[in-house]
Amino acid sequence: QVQLVESGGGLVQAGGSLRLSCAASGSTSSINAMGWYRQAPGKQRELVARINRGDNTNYSDSVKGRFTISRVNANNTVFLQMNSLKPEDTAVYYCNAGSWLGITGPYWGQGTQVTVSS
Repeated sequence: QVQLVESGGGLVQAGGSLRLSCAASGSTSSINAMGWYRQAPGKQRELVARINRGDNTNYSDSVKGRFTISRVNANNTVFLQMNSLKPEDTAVYYCNAGSWLGITGPYWGQGTQVTVSS
């Protein structure tokens, strides 16, 4: 099993920045890809960004150029630097981990709230 713990959410004004962190523990040798998803009220959960051990990434079109995903393989930690935040970025952000960059993994964190005020 893999456990994911997120941190770094909060309240920020539009145009501001936040940095999310997610640390994985447990059977981490099975993890190749980690990433972030978000779910706004009344909407489906959607991909934000993912990264694999080779630092290959994919991003949602809505965050390209504003968000940057990175990871430290040695301690199985992934980060999401969010700049130029917009009110529509408001959501619960979930860390995700699995084997493949292009496929949502089976492991989820508990979520962290990001609220962007206008």
